[in-house]
Amino acid sequence: MKYDAIVIGSSTGGLVSALTLQKAHKKVLLLEANSFPGEYTTSFVRGRFEFDVSFNELLCFGTESSHGELYELFERLNLLKHMNFCKGPQNYVIYLSDTDETFELPFSVSDFILKMEEYVPDSKESMHDFFELAREVLDGLSYIVHSKEEFDETFLKQNYPNFMKVSAYSVDEVMKHLHMPKKAQDILCAYWVSFGSPTSTLSFVSFASAFYSFIKYGIWSSSSKSSSIASSLIDEFEQSGGEVQYLSRVVEIMMSENQVIGVRCDDGRKYQASYIVSNVSPTTFYGTLLPASFRDERMNRLCNSRTLGAQGLSIYLGLNCSVEDLGLNHYRYFLFHSFDRHKEYLHMKEMYHTTCQAVVLNLANPHCSPKGTTIIQISSFYPEEIFSKYVNEENYFEVKSIIADTFISALEQATHVSIRDAIEEIEVATPVTFARYGGHPNGSIFGYMAKGYDNFLPRVMNAKNENIFSNVRFCGIFGSYIASCNDSYFDGEEVALEILKEMKGDLTHEY
Repeated sequence: MKYDAIVIGSSTGGLVSALTLQKAHKKVLLLEANSFPGEYTTSFVRGRFEFDVSFNELLCFGTESSHGELYELFERLNLLKHMNFCKGPQNYVIYLSDTDETFELPFSVSDFILKMEEYVPDSKESMHDFFELAREVLDGLSYIVHSKEEFDETFLKQNYPNFMKVSAYSVDEVMKHLHMPKKAQDILCAYWVSFGSPTSTLSFVSFASAFYSFIKYGIWSSSSKSSSIASSLIDEFEQSGGEVQYLSRVVEIMMSENQVIGVRCDDGRKYQASYIVSNVSPTTFYGTLLPASFRDERMNRLCNSRTLGAQGLSIYLGLNCSVEDLGLNHYRYFLFHSFDRHKEYLHMKEMYHTTCQAVVLNLANPHCSPKGTTIIQISSFYPEEIFSKYVNEENYFEVKSIIADTFISALEQATHVSIRDAIEEIEVATPVTFARYGGHPNGSIFGYMAKGYDNFLPRVMNAKNENIFSNVRFCGIFGSYIASCNDSYFDGEEVALEILKEMKGDLTHEY
């Protein structure tokens, strides 16, 4: 049997791509190596706790009366009727261990600007300019997302001129020209640790659009676990006639006369399709899955021209006390030594660093764990391949234990709360875990690092030139939209719409 499209992997990007194609009445097969969908948008159980693999958060979401692009995408995919969502607390905290300083920042643009003025007098005007620029950046991205045909570069220049001006520059390069007091820049830019890249290379477009959404719409999440998002996407996909095969790991790309014609799975089954949508990285697709006789210099150049992003690290804590008993009052903590972002990034190249963000999930969703308990997730990363340089089979478990102890101590210092005495369950996910679980090289959960002219807009504009095989597309964290769970949703839809255009399918959103 031949399919219109085969989607390899059920990450958020793959799920959205598969569903979008299926709703346009195409015959779609979704192949997932695990026994459940979602990749990192799923959960696991330890004792009486169910932990989300990644932060269960939605940016650019909101409500029916005031919402962003992700809310509209969920509406297009008919997901809102299946799920309930909750909004998180109205502030977050930055903690600097070197000076024992704490900065508490609110959500809502106006409140954020006023609070910043308290911390940094005379920052109000430059902060207002930043948010105006960030809003235009987000509007420019929205135009690209809504472009059913290829977006018009001339239209972008005319209507979003500042978006075009900053599109190829890093956070540091743009911030230099905003005439913002240094301390205000430092507080604002603390959000960089969510991206796995230093601000010297991090795309300003990616940072500004995400931070604007973060402040304007606040933090939203599924009222249940993040796996409910993947489950809802799968349910809608299957109800629309889509086919899913679990425990089906693709091990070879099938070729005929220099064209991709299908895939072979580890159980020997073979499937043919007109198009292949891959959540697998180009590094793995071309370097491992594609038969060696079909590899060429173009593939080597494409993969070697990019650097794999940071390696993921997460610590999951199930505590036997409520947040009230513990005295935890804030949902999200950003932990640094200081505001020196360059030194902080270099510090993260040490095995036992403490730069991270921590989330107290019960403050957003009181029902995420059994009554009288609390879930905390600490997340960080290692730049480049630091973890694999120092860890081997002999010291792996010892290193995991020291890493967890180090981060827990840092969080206790920031919160002035004794956390370790309340630990009932603990799990540590290292780069090795993420490499095995998600199949990403070296556990690089952020995809390819965005830097210089290899940032968001250049990637989007050059995406077609990177299609070595005309019927193969990459989506998710290795797609054009750079790396974040929220961007993966949009990237998945964009890839599907591009395929539908080539198929002369239905390109409207009126499914």
